Amino acid sequence: MSSTPDTTPHGGTSLWPVGDDGRRIVRIGEDPDAIRVLTRALDARIIPGTYVSDGAPVVVEEISGAAGPESADEDVALPLTASVLKPSLLAALLAEHATVNGQKNGKPAEVSPPGPVLSAVLARRAWPGLPVLRRIISTPVLRPDGTLLQTPGYDERTGFYLAGNTHLAPIPDNPTPDEVAAAREFLLERFLRDFPWRDPAADRANYLALLVTPLIRSFTRALSPFGLIEASMPGSGKTILTGCVGLLVGQTVQTWTESEDELRKTITTVLADDHGVIVFDNLEEGTVVNSAVLARLMTERTWSDRKLGTNTASTFANDRLWLATGNNLRTGGDMASRTVWVRLDPDCPRPEARTGFTIPNLDSWILDPRNRATVLRHILILILDWTSHGAPPASGAIPQMRQFTAWARHLGGFLEHHGITGFLANADSVRGLDDDNAEWRSFLHAWRDVHGDSRLTAQQLRVSGEPTAGTDPWAGTFPTTPAGKPVTTKSLGRRLAGHVDRWHTDIVLRSAIDSHHNCRTYWVEEASS
Repeated sequence: MSSTPDTTPHGGTSLWPVGDDGRRIVRIGEDPDAIRVLTRALDARIIPGTYVSDGAPVVVEEISGAAGPESADEDVALPLTASVLKPSLLAALLAEHATVNGQKNGKPAEVSPPGPVLSAVLARRAWPGLPVLRRIISTPVLRPDGTLLQTPGYDERTGFYLAGNTHLAPIPDNPTPDEVAAAREFLLERFLRDFPWRDPAADRANYLALLVTPLIRSFTRALSPFGLIEASMPGSGKTILTGCVGLLVGQTVQTWTESEDELRKTITTVLADDHGVIVFDNLEEGTVVNSAVLARLMTERTWSDRKLGTNTASTFANDRLWLATGNNLRTGGDMASRTVWVRLDPDCPRPEARTGFTIPNLDSWILDPRNRATVLRHILILILDWTSHGAPPASGAIPQMRQFTAWARHLGGFLEHHGITGFLANADSVRGLDDDNAEWRSFLHAWRDVHGDSRLTAQQLRVSGEPTAGTDPWAGTFPTTPAGKPVTTKSLGRRLAGHVDRWHTDIVLRSAIDSHHNCRTYWVEEASS
């Protein structure tokens, strides 16, 4: 049986006629011919909803029977998924959307292509006829050009596929002043009114910035910091705050781990899915968030790692919002400068027993998709009002956030445009929650008290760290091993080298080479000196 000529252009379906039953007719011969024909047919999109992602053909499918979340701390799956085509799925889709005619027992007949043929078809990595699918999203988002992607379906300009939302009416490109005022009043005076913000301005503004981030990320193209929503005690509402973000854009709730290897695996796994928010919920009280793996993730636009169970490496766009919740948390290492804090403090014995809320039972209210659409609509109105005025960045000074300064300028500009003050104003107050900074500050001040301006080698400093005659001039601040013994000279030298010229609030470690003795010396300077 003859097949479609090899000159068939990619992406066209004109050579695949439509039968009386509405299905495309595909004629195949023996295996080599069948592989060629089916490859061209798949690349011509005779199967609706097919795209390519990371070199593999995928089909966008609805998820049947998926129940909605029953609480704000549950995973929130998107209503659609991109299923990688495997031979069995491809066979089923061909049977549904095409009539594949071949030979059966020496006679022309409709056939189901054999598994090896389908495997061969799917083995290639180049699919020029299939549109690139970058992500499935559940909420409208700003495109890089500042327009709002709000029409359900595939968007060629971004490669995003927007799931439909029957409860969300179209958002006007230029909201009226009355619409903007109503949106601002709803979000500030109703939706967020009753949370016990420790700093009423800063914590609320920081939370709004995190809430808006997933919706404007494609526009800002900015890395976003880690969001830490922390409370003084249980029942303060921190999980509701993360859930309000995750319920809008899809979330996965993960368990925090101190293992760097396990955390790396978690990151790789969740980035392979389409959740917009990853939440480490309910960390153990007093946890110090100090992870080199997480710190690296926060400052990289892509994440590369080996797929679990394989030797194949994959690269994912790091375009998600990462959050954590817990009581009386602290940060350590580089996470201190990569974190935005939202802090709650109900300042009462039983915060879960509070009453008189503007929106009663907010934790269950937000689970209703109609209410979520109401929240989303008001947020989008504020965003489009900001962009319709040119998306002005923050006009005043904002705290420098290393790689996140672009994020801070955009979100600061959004909040400033709507008259919302206090963004990042709690930066100074949360520095005391940086365990590493606090420990080093105490150590360096004790160093200054013990040795003054003297320049010491690591060995000389190590000797002075030993208690003398039962007294400890360092008052317990000298670096120790996990067993509580002073660290070795070599280990102390490495620690000192890592903190040279790094200010710890008001004190800094300095270093220079003593050319006479050919060794490195260290001393401490205070800001006042």
